[in-house]
Amino acid sequence: MLKFLIALLSVIPLIYMGSGWHMMHISLYLLAFMFMMAGNGAYWFYNLSYGMGCDVISYGLILLSFWICALMVMASQSILKSNFNKEMFMLMIMFLLLMLYLTFSSMNFFLFYLFFEASLIPTLFLILGWGYQPERVQAGMYLLFYTLLASLPLLISMFYIYGCWGSLFIPGLMKTSISGNMLFYIAMVFAFLVKMPMFLVHLWLPKAHVEAPVSGSMILAGVLLKLGGYGLLRLFNMLSLLGLKYNYFWVGISLVGGCLVSFICLRQTDLKALVAYSSVAHMGLVLGGLMTLSYWGVCGSYTLMIAHGLCSSGLFCLTNISYERMGSRSLILNKGLMHFMPSMTLWWFLLSSANMAAPPTLNLLGEIALLNSLVSWCWVSMVMLMLLSFFSAAYTLYLYSYSQHGKVYSGIYACVGGYSREYLLLFLHWVPLNILILKSETSLLWI
Repeated sequence: MLKFLIALLSVIPLIYMGSGWHMMHISLYLLAFMFMMAGNGAYWFYNLSYGMGCDVISYGLILLSFWICALMVMASQSILKSNFNKEMFMLMIMFLLLMLYLTFSSMNFFLFYLFFEASLIPTLFLILGWGYQPERVQAGMYLLFYTLLASLPLLISMFYIYGCWGSLFIPGLMKTSISGNMLFYIAMVFAFLVKMPMFLVHLWLPKAHVEAPVSGSMILAGVLLKLGGYGLLRLFNMLSLLGLKYNYFWVGISLVGGCLVSFICLRQTDLKALVAYSSVAHMGLVLGGLMTLSYWGVCGSYTLMIAHGLCSSGLFCLTNISYERMGSRSLILNKGLMHFMPSMTLWWFLLSSANMAAPPTLNLLGEIALLNSLVSWCWVSMVMLMLLSFFSAAYTLYLYSYSQHGKVYSGIYACVGGYSREYLLLFLHWVPLNILILKSETSLLWI
């Protein structure tokens, strides 16, 4: 793991070269492919070095981080063209990637917490520095305070564990089942619930998405929401006894919340806000499955996290592509896009169908596993799951049909195609999403 860390650090000076942007872009893809080749499929921690290690959960999420960061650079060509602080922008992306890499590969709970919080800083700078509207300051504050406030109890409960066990070594804590009271349980879990985000503490997410630049939205939806799920996957090895006692509460909130958020999606007029709220609905399903603590639930939540990272990021790219042409993200102006950008409609269709978990996407596999786990946990949850599945298809169809069909806005007298860069960007989102289902044992058979 150390070799990739050194590689990441040594790539950073390339930013300040003449053609540094493209050099960085190529380096990120190269690192992603090198990391892909390094996975040996062992189902326990491997590649151990200086408190860093990698197992199957870490491997998938680190690979996703590399991939999304490379695609972020590809999507942000407008910053290169306008020469708007491009070196600083690349530095923020690299710092964010570094923090994510360290978070997912830390084998010490305290270091995990440290890097988990540090990943907020570059995200905040991306929103404040390259966001669109003046409200981005408020969005940044929401992001910071929601996440930091919920994380402080986690830090205190981590010291409590250290006091009891004398160690914060994650693989060592995996086999122990820590018994404590309800307050301890909530302190441990709440930070990750806010990061997921769970319904009721999700308000920072739509704000942050709407104000962030396309790269900020991509990394937020692609990887930063997965930090919450990753933390819970690591945590419930220790908290299994407490989890069996109290988890029903979170399952209920996330399933009912998923349905309510789906209703919110159905009345959005902002393309980006719609995709952002759909993230909350999907993450509600992930959280519900994970909290059942069953085999299907844990594997399904991991699968859907990877799938949602690629799918949601792709939808944000599409939203940005039409925003760059139309100058607005409003669905009232962005209609009839089939006449305006006919060749882009296929990508809208492919990524929308992935968002509603159509076969053969990885989303389908994840959702089937999660439905399995929740129905076997309690058959009453079928009611909410039916509504959730139905309305997730409904708002995705609303997004697709409202934006692609209809009469094109009369202020536009043109028909434009996308750049080949944009088609490649969407292709690189869509292909892993559909190919990974052929190699699904890594996401379903790792426990």
